Amino acid sequence: MILRSILLKLAGNRRFTEFLSRKGMSTGIARRFVAGETAQEAVQEIRRLNDQDISATFDHLGENVLDAAGADQATEACMDLIEIIEKEELRANVSLKLTQLGLDLGDELCLGNMRRILTRAEESGMFIRIDMEGAQYTQRTLKIVHALWRDCKNVGTVIQSYLYRSGQDVEDLMEMGVRVRLCKGAYKEPRRVAFPRKKDVDKSYQNLVTRLLEKGEYPAIATHDPTMIEHTVAEANRLGRDPSSWEFQMLYGIRVGEQLRLRKEGYGMRVYVPYGKQWCPYFMRRIAERPANALFVLKNILRS
Repeated sequence: MILRSILLKLAGNRRFTEFLSRKGMSTGIARRFVAGETAQEAVQEIRRLNDQDISATFDHLGENVLDAAGADQATEACMDLIEIIEKEELRANVSLKLTQLGLDLGDELCLGNMRRILTRAEESGMFIRIDMEGAQYTQRTLKIVHALWRDCKNVGTVIQSYLYRSGQDVEDLMEMGVRVRLCKGAYKEPRRVAFPRKKDVDKSYQNLVTRLLEKGEYPAIATHDPTMIEHTVAEANRLGRDPSSWEFQMLYGIRVGEQLRLRKEGYGMRVYVPYGKQWCPYFMRRIAERPANALFVLKNILRS
């Protein structure tokens, strides 16, 4: 638990992430979880997944931009992904973070950039998923989702089961008809806003899976946990939920065999494929989920 806390703190340390970014791709330590630094590298991985009848979601990594120019650059990169998906005829959509589009600089700037992306995506009949970040952004993110939903029905978001508020958030989003991806949550949060014990996070996750399968619009069940997968399948069967009306989602490089198994059994599977030069915070959160991997990372850095 202590090591996980240290790793999550490092994920938010700009000096450390810049240092690791200079080392990571050259030594290969990031390749397990990150498709590469360029969109074309991600395209190759998505095409491979598509060949296995697995869908994907592009994620151009980056968060907490420092100025409007950076937010505009990230917005253009997301719009470029829409063009790439069309041109390459990929089975994919796009996921993004609002702090990448300028949320730290103001809601209106971020909202304007999101509308640009969604307008372009709508022209291609494409869906865009707004990722959830740390708890300090949850209310602002949902406020923007609500504002966008009035005019843009091709947007969805993410709910994290470790937050106390998530049950009500899921109910509100389902009432609107917004598509939800459910995950456990990968940020370090204080006890006042999040369940501190894994068993409570798991219980919350299972309850939310059931509600989403009962009422949700094409829910995405994002998990690698065998217990959560088993619960999801059992609940879908109990409720008579058609497999074509929901999907599992997993992260690039994690439980690849399980991805293939579930797809072969007839369940929808979408893999989250991240790429970009700003990969380090994302990478550190993946390492924090399994701290034993931290030793492997440290050895490779010291050897370089």
